[in-house]
Amino acid sequence: MNGPSMNSPVMNSSVATVPTAHASRYLQQLLKHWSHNFTVNVTPEHGTVVFPRDIRGADYPADARGIFDAGAEALTVKIDASSPEQLAALKGAISTHLDRFAFREAPLPFDWHDAD
Repeated sequence: MNGPSMNSPVMNSSVATVPTAHASRYLQQLLKHWSHNFTVNVTPEHGTVVFPRDIRGADYPADARGIFDAGAEALTVKIDASSPEQLAALKGAISTHLDRFAFREAPLPFDWHDAD
């Protein structure tokens, strides 16, 4: 698997701040879950995951990256993707997976803000 597309410009990014008092717990659960299939780095406050360009049979231009930061009152999620379609797919996958771990307070409110 190739690494994230650090050598080519990321053309599609989006950030959401998700209010929750359990941000660190959800970050760690989600990234532990994904560590079985993806390249993951995680601490209680910060994590990254590389989503391969060919995930689930897709053919995106490059790998994408999810960046997670846990605060006392929110989880900040940033996606750097290589295409609008990859960005949309990852928004859905991340929100669906986080809602599974946050089932007691789901659905979590994701207010995505795309970069221009």
